[in-house]
Amino acid sequence: MVQNQETTQSEVAPAAPTPAAQASVPRVRRRGLLSHGEGAVARVGIVTAALVVGVLSLSSWWTLRTYHAQEQASRERELLSVSGVLTSSIESLMSNGDITGVRRLVADAAVLQGLSGCRVVIDGVGILADAEPSRITVAKLPEAKGNAAAVSDGLTSGSLDRGEGGLLRVRTSLAVAGQNDVALEVSRAGTASTFGPWEVQAGIAGIAALGMGGLLMAYRQMRMRWRGLGAIRESLMIEAQGDAVAGELEVGQAMGPEAAAWNGVVREREKLRRLLALEKAAEKIAQRSGAGGELSAACDAMWHGLLVLDDKARITYANGAAAVLLNVKREELLEKPVREVFEDESIATAAEALATGRTRQRAIADVTRPGTERTVLRLTAKPMRREESGRAIVVVEDVTQQKVAEESRGAFVAQATHELRTPLTNIRLYVETLVEEGETDPAVRAKCLNVVQSEVRRLERIVGDMLSVAEIEAGQLKLRSAEVRLDQLFAELEADLRVGAEDKEIKLVFDLPPKFGVMSADRDKLMLALHNIVGNAIKYTPAGGTVSVRVTEEGPHLRVDVVDNGIGIKAEEQELVFERFYRAKDRRLANITGSGIGLALARQVVRLHGGDITVASAIDKGSTFTITVPISNGLSMRAAA
Repeated sequence: MVQNQETTQSEVAPAAPTPAAQASVPRVRRRGLLSHGEGAVARVGIVTAALVVGVLSLSSWWTLRTYHAQEQASRERELLSVSGVLTSSIESLMSNGDITGVRRLVADAAVLQGLSGCRVVIDGVGILADAEPSRITVAKLPEAKGNAAAVSDGLTSGSLDRGEGGLLRVRTSLAVAGQNDVALEVSRAGTASTFGPWEVQAGIAGIAALGMGGLLMAYRQMRMRWRGLGAIRESLMIEAQGDAVAGELEVGQAMGPEAAAWNGVVREREKLRRLLALEKAAEKIAQRSGAGGELSAACDAMWHGLLVLDDKARITYANGAAAVLLNVKREELLEKPVREVFEDESIATAAEALATGRTRQRAIADVTRPGTERTVLRLTAKPMRREESGRAIVVVEDVTQQKVAEESRGAFVAQATHELRTPLTNIRLYVETLVEEGETDPAVRAKCLNVVQSEVRRLERIVGDMLSVAEIEAGQLKLRSAEVRLDQLFAELEADLRVGAEDKEIKLVFDLPPKFGVMSADRDKLMLALHNIVGNAIKYTPAGGTVSVRVTEEGPHLRVDVVDNGIGIKAEEQELVFERFYRAKDRRLANITGSGIGLALARQVVRLHGGDITVASAIDKGSTFTITVPISNGLSMRAAA
């Protein structure tokens, strides 16, 4: 019999990979500079960033090049225009013989128009007028010499020359009676700034900032959408190696709906593996006669219920767990039709069909055990042998705690999501108001900044509560004791809650002793507990109500009474409100948000300090929460129970 049992176990247990096989297959490592599943997203982001930077650089170069070209053309047109105006004026003055007026006009034009050079020259004679008087070499207009060539420094009449360093020069012949060799020469620096004016630089910088900001936002969206798929890909690579377990294949729920769906598939895979092992064990049971022996004892030791059905859908074997879970004696189950045992029509019909060979499809159903309200049993019916026409097994599991945990976790996630959405929405709205009106209205700016600061602190408290709950569940919540000044502690508490109370038109009263001592405690966690208790009182007190905080020292203990005249708590729920994720069953709470962890966390923190929290309440009359904490030194560092 022992030999047969060893054979059964060897058939049920999956074969472990040999050390040589494990050494030959490299394991996928999840450590590195990037988080799990973000390698592909990071590569796409780097390539996109390089493309955006290249496009922005090319656009900036083309913009500056176009600007310089336009500025140069504008300078040339302006210089030609100035030359034309001066030509007309100088011809008129010279026709009247006003050489002094010509020289004054040349000097004034050079200053007003920003010319680097302006002069009237007589070819072959000298300079008649110049912006720099010291350069004048001809005192008066000489007699005509005939048709002299109107050329100076290689310039022809009416032409524009671009000299070294970007210097622009224009020479224009003057029509003066009796003179054919008089010309006006003007010049101006034509070099534009390398980077253009500040408006162009600001525009380019703004476009670059918008482009990089848009790229960052797009990358964040892409990262949120794709990192779940990347993590699933890494899990598939691990699975391909053939030695992965469920914990290695699951990915974080925060990576999106794909991650949640993948985790569901992984968990279902593990369930199928366990059911396969149970099926193999049931096959061995069916091959052996009798219910005694070591194999029967092993089946009785299982925590899952196991029923074996013959080809007429009658129960031929039931282990001890099945009798306990179904609340029926084992003797009453044997030879009983399966339909008389299970009231659920779907599972009874499926079990009959499997046992009689009409179908080979597995069936699962969650049912409430008869005579109870909360006990949930999961029934799984499977065929025993694929080659046989009949016989089946039914596995019975108690999934009550799993269902309760799933419901509590779902309620907590829903409430936490709502709690996080409210401050984030307020922050977004007030930031938009700050951007639109903050620069022109200091009062609006101050109000927006105050609200944003308040909502950020609210978010910080919510996240702190969640982390503390995780520490409680992991048994890692510890104290970091130090001296705490109670006067500063309660002053900060009052300042933090005053605004919220005034917004609800609730009178918040702090009745404090004239002097406080110094106690040994974890200041942050003690403040968290007090904030949760007083904040709860404000939350569940209608507008126009009063919340009082009375602080007294009773010997070696500090006592804090938080009294409100709010909606109250039923007597049967006054202890339940300190359980995690529990919320009172009062219809008036439907529109009041809450995660159900504040009071549980507060009591846990106070008990870690060696104290306790109690509550006395009456419906529609209010509640009184009493916190008692030792003041004495020497508190030990203890983990949460």
